[in-house]
Amino acid sequence: MDQLDALLTPLRGIAETGGPVVVILMAVAVLTLAVALYKTWQFRAAAVGRHRALSEAVNAWERGDGAAARAALGRSKSYLAPVIELAMSAPEAGASRLQAEAEMRFAKLERGFRLLDSVAQLAPLLGLFGTVLGMIEAFRALQDAGSQVDPSILAGGIWVALLTTAVGLVVAMPTALVLSWLEQRMENERVIADKAILTVLHPGQNAAPAAAPAATPFAAAAPRPAHG
Repeated sequence: MDQLDALLTPLRGIAETGGPVVVILMAVAVLTLAVALYKTWQFRAAAVGRHRALSEAVNAWERGDGAAARAALGRSKSYLAPVIELAMSAPEAGASRLQAEAEMRFAKLERGFRLLDSVAQLAPLLGLFGTVLGMIEAFRALQDAGSQVDPSILAGGIWVALLTTAVGLVVAMPTALVLSWLEQRMENERVIADKAILTVLHPGQNAAPAAAPAATPFAAAAPRPAHG
């Protein structure tokens, strides 16, 4: 209990000094931390970034070894495993259907990104709003002092006002970093999913199917040289 009080005492001091805006920012910080921890747990539970068995399954399928591919896929804990299983068992579903199935899983993993993005953008503005309110209060106190102006009144009001901006930046910067890290991981997941789906649907092809028609007009337009 003593250790908890020692931890909360500075926070209480900051909240009392900064006013309601700082209290709101501290509540937003707690919410943001909870969301970040939940997303970290969710990514770990879904085996995001851990696709070794899935890659082995896709490579075996490309070699034509269906039994080894299904055995490796059975060991995979990746959230993409059901999508690859569908690609192997029902290739007639097509790439669009399989990519839509993968997008449904991406959407679940990306829940909460909008909240983190909003916090990263609005926390500095909320801190600036608190600073403006603090400056208004400081100059009002300066006006009430009349001819007996004490510079410490203005200085004290200014640093209290700037405290809200500092708190807003402290909340926003880590949130932006966490969001950038999560978004980068999801971009990598989309690349992995697209490659795995296309490899299973078109095993043995080094180029993506969409790239093949581009060479056709040039090949058709090039005349064969006449002999004899």
